Amino acid sequence: MKDVRGIHEVYRGDPETADRLVWGRESHPVTRRGFLRGAGLATMTTALGASIPFAEFMPGGLIPAAYAQAEEPFSIAGKDGLLILNDRPINAETPAHLLDDAITPAKRLFVRNNGIPPVTDDIDPLEWVLDVEGESCERPKSMTLAEIQDRFKHQTLQLHIECGGNGRSEFYPPAKGNQWTTGAIACPEWTGVRLRDILEDCGIADDAVYVAYEAVDTHLSGDPTKQPISRGVPVWKALESESMIVWAMNGEPLPPLHGYPLRMLCAGWPASVSGKWLRRLLVRDRVHDGAKMAGQSYRVPCKAVAPGSTVADEDMCIIESMPVKSLITYPKSGMQHSLADSLAVRGHAWAGDRQVRRLYTSIDFGATWQRAKLQRPANRLAWQHWSSDIGFPGQGYYEVWARAIDDRGVSQPMLLPGWNPRGYLNNACHRIAVMVGA
Repeated sequence: MKDVRGIHEVYRGDPETADRLVWGRESHPVTRRGFLRGAGLATMTTALGASIPFAEFMPGGLIPAAYAQAEEPFSIAGKDGLLILNDRPINAETPAHLLDDAITPAKRLFVRNNGIPPVTDDIDPLEWVLDVEGESCERPKSMTLAEIQDRFKHQTLQLHIECGGNGRSEFYPPAKGNQWTTGAIACPEWTGVRLRDILEDCGIADDAVYVAYEAVDTHLSGDPTKQPISRGVPVWKALESESMIVWAMNGEPLPPLHGYPLRMLCAGWPASVSGKWLRRLLVRDRVHDGAKMAGQSYRVPCKAVAPGSTVADEDMCIIESMPVKSLITYPKSGMQHSLADSLAVRGHAWAGDRQVRRLYTSIDFGATWQRAKLQRPANRLAWQHWSSDIGFPGQGYYEVWARAIDDRGVSQPMLLPGWNPRGYLNNACHRIAVMVGA
């Protein structure tokens, strides 16, 4: 197979770069999920060094997944194999093949920060104070982590958490922000108490609308009067049994980059609602108006818009439940495989507040689909594991695609879903490249 690692810019770069690297002197409008048929297909076959058995089903404008390979350096303490997207604030994603664990280990959990994390090396975590207040809090209180652990029932749940911008790099015209590919998703085990128990202990007034957090990370400007982020959820979401205040992950104290010593967790919604380094809970009588709640942050157009459109703030709606999605975690894209053997493929699927009902794979660019084995989640709002044994009809270049369908019959789109200015909610089918030989 042709070594395509040197042209991974096709996957991560702009269309002009993709044109130059793939097509040489030819000039065609190529996007990250765009590849031309006809003469372009012949060029692609030559570049891959193999035929494409199901080429007639290949969507016009598709760049083969073989060009999604990249080897990039990594240097975050406590992490293994993550790709750094930004260093101020620090943000890093996990390549799909490193998310194969049933329960995501801390070293493979993506990093998403909006500000500068606090220094917590020398604190006593049990003395960490959480304040609960707000217009609709009937009995405002302050309590230490020790008091929270002593007074409220503990629970441990496996819960998925995903950045709202996961998949942003595929949008064209490009959307501003960290150019996540597929790796801003994880599903560790979390230990803590129900958020509901704390809120009910402090009293929830009848006019309560939202529950929000404030944290102690620092704004990038260094201005202590500014917060990097302060978001929240409607009261009904905060009162779900799976919404938690947590102090441990996978049986260990929260890692410093993930909220030590205390964080809020509301699974199934953008990870931005799960505030780290939690200092204050606010029971609001209105939709919360903290940092990254207004304007276009974590919002999508209330109605579909044409790609590249300018959308007024008042026409943007807050993201709530994340869409149905799946990931192929084994094998790694770009593998070589023998025609004589079936290929064991596996991964995870999730659906925001919902559950995944079916998972399908395709090797002919979505022309036909085969149902995979799908496990039940460990608990509500945990991802679900799936597996499939795939046979190939002949030698050549193939792509394995995965498509999940949720319990309301909503399916992942095969290609990029509706464009939005900030590049949120991309749940297009994940795909990997497989070169089948003798």
